[in-house]
Amino acid sequence: MAATTSTAVSNLLSTKKNLSSLSLTSANKLPTLSPLPTSSRRQRFIVLSASLNSKPTVLVAEKLGEAGINLLKDFANVDCSYNLSPDELCTKISLCDAIIVRSGTKVSREVFESSGGRLKVVGRAGVGIDNVDLAAATEHGCLVVNAPTANTIAAAEHGIALLAAMARNVAQADASVKAGKWQRSKYVGVSLVGKTLAVMGFGKVGSEVARRAKGLGMHVIAHDPYAPADRARAVGVELVSFDEAIAAADFISLHMPLTPTTAKILNDETFAKMKKGVRIVNVARGGVIDEDALVRALDAGIVAQAALDVFTVEPPPQDSKLVQHERVTVTPHLGASTMEAQEGVAIEIAEAVVGALKGELASTSVNAPMVPAEVLTELKPFVELAEKLGRLAVQLVSGGSGVKDVKVTYASARAPR
Repeated sequence: MAATTSTAVSNLLSTKKNLSSLSLTSANKLPTLSPLPTSSRRQRFIVLSASLNSKPTVLVAEKLGEAGINLLKDFANVDCSYNLSPDELCTKISLCDAIIVRSGTKVSREVFESSGGRLKVVGRAGVGIDNVDLAAATEHGCLVVNAPTANTIAAAEHGIALLAAMARNVAQADASVKAGKWQRSKYVGVSLVGKTLAVMGFGKVGSEVARRAKGLGMHVIAHDPYAPADRARAVGVELVSFDEAIAAADFISLHMPLTPTTAKILNDETFAKMKKGVRIVNVARGGVIDEDALVRALDAGIVAQAALDVFTVEPPPQDSKLVQHERVTVTPHLGASTMEAQEGVAIEIAEAVVGALKGELASTSVNAPMVPAEVLTELKPFVELAEKLGRLAVQLVSGGSGVKDVKVTYASARAPR
């Protein structure tokens, strides 16, 4: 695991052309028996710190909760400049050591090139990082951190809210009554109890949606090629293949990141494999759905309804056929928009950025991960065992007497290579 960390860190740091203004510091104050060689010590630590001679400057490019701003001000000079154009951002970034954005600001390659090597940390106040050019960040030796936990519950709750509102035609019926109509027979809905929900993406948000859907009496299946089976079993959910999930589902809830693999993963071909009358919820990323194909599926009756919080282009065009469709419920990217989540995200990202600038271990780093989550799950019991054996060994050899050597016998289910 240490080798994996060292490789990731070395790859990130080796791309930095000028390290003269940066220093490397230990993330954890652990006792050591003897000093480590300089080269080894550098490989073990991950994050860049600002010069000690002056406070670093953090640009907050989108609104952030007051608690997060206060945390930043305790350590850095904070520049809150919102609604910057791309040119304005490129001009301002050369004066900043870190930048914090939400989903509305694109941190492009041009931003990193314009920083003149000063930008050290990009903080994404939220989970998705598709608005940050990760390749450019890594090439310029810039660490990218996000806030993956604080808005989990808010996003899951919004997904369930859209699921129920869609099933019972809440938005359409509300608009009808406000227009002076009383159309009870037109807005007969469908029940959630006993229906099959396919959760596409079984991470933090997806698993929380699954828990809540089971509480509503739904049968829940999930697809996620990276989710550990034990996590799904703990929730009482069966992991199935992508095609199995979309073919069996009465409702589909999307919770996957936007990557080259998932871009437009719901398209004409995949819609054709679904049950006629399927209903779709998306509180993940707009780009995972081919929006033109969704309109065609709605018009053909393959998709009965859709409830969308995110879109390929935000805000979507006013004449969008998808937004204007009578069987589509829409909200303006409200997944993380609760007072509690906004405050939590602000604190989480502020702590991550300040920690990174101080040189602390970046547990939420995106472009220099410690160990992949799926690997860490498999390694966890062995890591715990090794830690316990280490504590035992220290006690056995304490004082220079006792055990002189140890023979380890082990077996593995994996065939030797």
